[in-house]
Amino acid sequence: MVQIFLVGLGAGAAAALLFASIATGSVLSLALFYVSPLPILIVALGWSHWAGLVAALVAFAGLTALFGNNFSAAFLLSIGLPAWWLSYLALLARPVATPGGTVLEWYPVGRIVLWTAALSALVVVAGLSMLGSTEEIIRGELRRSFETVLRRQGPLELGESSAVEALAAAAPPAAAISITLINLISLWLAGRIVKVSNRLRRPWPDLTQIEFPPTAAAILGLLLVGIMLAGLIGLVSAVFAASLCTAYVVLGFAVLHTITRGMNTRGLVLSTAYVAALLIWPVLLLVALLGVADSLMGIRRRFWKIPGPPNRPT
Repeated sequence: MVQIFLVGLGAGAAAALLFASIATGSVLSLALFYVSPLPILIVALGWSHWAGLVAALVAFAGLTALFGNNFSAAFLLSIGLPAWWLSYLALLARPVATPGGTVLEWYPVGRIVLWTAALSALVVVAGLSMLGSTEEIIRGELRRSFETVLRRQGPLELGESSAVEALAAAAPPAAAISITLINLISLWLAGRIVKVSNRLRRPWPDLTQIEFPPTAAAILGLLLVGIMLAGLIGLVSAVFAASLCTAYVVLGFAVLHTITRGMNTRGLVLSTAYVAALLIWPVLLLVALLGVADSLMGIRRRFWKIPGPPNRPT
């Protein structure tokens, strides 16, 4: 217990310093801010989720003392608690009786990805709620923020007003996408670091076998319908739909990795897909649709012609 507290104390101090670096406003501080969940994730996966919780609370207390309640609450709700919860889920297991004896069944990676998307969307919605209580007020605040940034570069030109409007509309879903990706990458990176140190208690999963329940696709459909509605419902639906689509992009690439096994040109196909996804955003929609199709029709199972996910080396 003493060791858990000590590593949590150190990780909390590191997370607080990384998060507080955003106050300097430099480009480097933004990169440090993005990796602020890493210390919490590492100690939670490597020692115990209790160590992760201690780290989150220590960082919260330190930021409160230095910057006040608003800054520290933003850390706890957007970084500390989500990182702790995802680590807790990653180490969650239950004993299952099999003919060969009792084995541990670990919490599915696919559901962890969905949890990451949901938590990231909640963080964005919580941030938007601080701007106002209606869609009109929120978009107005976002417009004013972008106008302020553009005016620092010089007087606004005629065509830039429409650009500001487009930025204000795209900012919430774009934030949801970026936060979802950052959280997923941070969790993966923390897991790899802990695995290298031989402290990871969970076997490293085959990420090409992640699966989403069919209900996730139904929820995505409802969110896409909600986007068409006016007001706050449409705005919140867009945020959650963006996060969930990001999760389906991850699933879509898992499908690509699976169905290209055995191909002589596998490396070329995968590298082309990743580069195209980075440069041409509609490709991401196609990859997400591939993930949705796999959830509903089991493309990987049909590809391998077996009743369950493929149990082959990546």
